[in-house]
Amino acid sequence: MEANRIRLLRVLLQDQHLEALLVTNRFNRAYMTGFTGSSGCVLITLDRAYLFTDFRYRSQAPLQARHYEVIEHGPKVLESVKATLQELKIARLGFEQSDVSFALYSMIAQELEGIILVPVSDVVEELRMIKSVEELQIMQEAADLADRTFTHILSFLRPGIPERDIALEIEFFMRKAGAASSSFETIVASGERSALPHGIASDRLLGSNEFVKLDFGAYYKGYCSDITRTIMLGKPSSKHKEIYDVVLEAQLNALEKIQPGMTGQQADALTRDIIISYGYGDHFGHGTGHGLGMEIHEAPRLTRTSDTVLKPGMTVTVEPGVYIPDFGGVRIEDDIVITETGLRILTQSTKDFTIID
Repeated sequence: MEANRIRLLRVLLQDQHLEALLVTNRFNRAYMTGFTGSSGCVLITLDRAYLFTDFRYRSQAPLQARHYEVIEHGPKVLESVKATLQELKIARLGFEQSDVSFALYSMIAQELEGIILVPVSDVVEELRMIKSVEELQIMQEAADLADRTFTHILSFLRPGIPERDIALEIEFFMRKAGAASSSFETIVASGERSALPHGIASDRLLGSNEFVKLDFGAYYKGYCSDITRTIMLGKPSSKHKEIYDVVLEAQLNALEKIQPGMTGQQADALTRDIIISYGYGDHFGHGTGHGLGMEIHEAPRLTRTSDTVLKPGMTVTVEPGVYIPDFGGVRIEDDIVITETGLRILTQSTKDFTIID
């Protein structure tokens, strides 16, 4: 798998007339090499591939990065990188401009004096957008774990329980079931707080006759899942039911109609146009979805401005929402993979309007 990624990256380097690329982003490093250590950088040329790391990974790195020449660097990794570049007579070096801060760039420029540094945008990320069969299997397992967690947590939801306790139980269950961690800080937002799109769990006690929005995911074998469900605790008002039905209709419309060849903007319109038609457009301020994989937010995006074309193998979320200040909000989110003919839904938890008395 890593060998194929090296081959594909070299094609992109040739397209950009680059002799080599220095990979510093930790997710890109892991993607390209299979190396799970916390330190190191990768140098890929048109015919060689190197992983530079330190003494701690002397045994681990060669076992994981089997398609790379592993170099154990000294106190300054860039000294080893420069020596290798000089040995290979590399004059132009691409670097990941989205990952390199000004301070790091200044250090690289100083240590690699005499080598032309060329900023490169999202080259490895472009490869990461299309998931392999192996990646999709892991992501399905991560989604299955999220589904089991949702089923598990329903029995814990009752008035008087702090949001933080619910979040803790979610994270404990996922970890015990095999997740390395949660994909992001778990969101449990109840009552009027459910109108906060990213209302992380607080000390607020769950009340009666109100929404509880749950947004969480499992970080599993290096990949993320991400699911949101909104349930009703107690008796719903007509407004609760109306808002839920609007969001559900919007989400189901997108899940029915998203297909390869569509842009992120067109996919976004599938939810947004419905929400606008019911008069709630001003209460849906975020995009319909985002890419999902090694990171919880990655390319592509399903937004009003995205011109990225959806292709088979891309994994994204579909998560429209309506948020009414001082009342509450609803978001319904699933993880999907784009297929040759449409999409496949990874998360399968019920989206029926769940009411817990």
